[in-house]
Amino acid sequence: MKISREQMAENRLRILEVASRLFREKGFEAVGVAEVMKAAGLTHGSFYGHFSSKDDLIVQALAHALGQRNGASLPLGAYMEEYLSPHHRDNRAGGCPISGLAADTLRQTPEARAAVTEGVRAQIDWMSEKVEGPDADRRRRAIANWSAMVGATILARVIVDPALSKEILTETLAWIDDGADRQASAPAKAE
Repeated sequence: MKISREQMAENRLRILEVASRLFREKGFEAVGVAEVMKAAGLTHGSFYGHFSSKDDLIVQALAHALGQRNGASLPLGAYMEEYLSPHHRDNRAGGCPISGLAADTLRQTPEARAAVTEGVRAQIDWMSEKVEGPDADRRRRAIANWSAMVGATILARVIVDPALSKEILTETLAWIDDGADRQASAPAKAE
C-alpha cells in the first residue's frame, strides 16, 4: 500500500521530533535508528525512505530542534528566566539542543556542526534584536548572555548538588540582569 505525500511528511516530522527528543535526552551514540523508529510508531525499514543514514538523521533532527526556538515568542527577560530555570535544567529531552548536545556535536559530521552553527547564529541574531543598548554593543552582549546561559545550563545539569546547581542558574541570571542594569544607567557615549 502506497502512502500519500502528506502522510510521508507527517511521518518524517514525527521521526524528527522523536529523534531530537531522544538525542537530547540520551546523546547521539546511545540512540539507534531502531529505537527512534519504534518510538515514532514506524517500522525500522521505513527509515531509509526518509533519511540516508543515522548521520543524516542527526543533521536533520538538530536543524529541526534548533528551528523550534522554544520560548522565542517570550520577551527576552522572560525567555532568559525560563532558560535559566530548574524546569529547563531538568527537561533535557525538551530543552535547548545547544545546551543538551553541544559537546556531543563536536564528534559529529561537519554537516551536524553546520546545523548547530546556523542555530547558534539565529539565536544570537534574535537576541541582538531584543537586547537593549547602543547598536554597537548589542551583538556583543547577545553573544555574552547566550554563552553564559548555555554554559550555566550545562554546569547546572552535570552537578549533583541541587543547591549549587540552582545557585549557578540564579546567579547567572542575576549577572545578566546586572549587566543590563549597568548598560541602562551608563551615560550615552558621544558619537
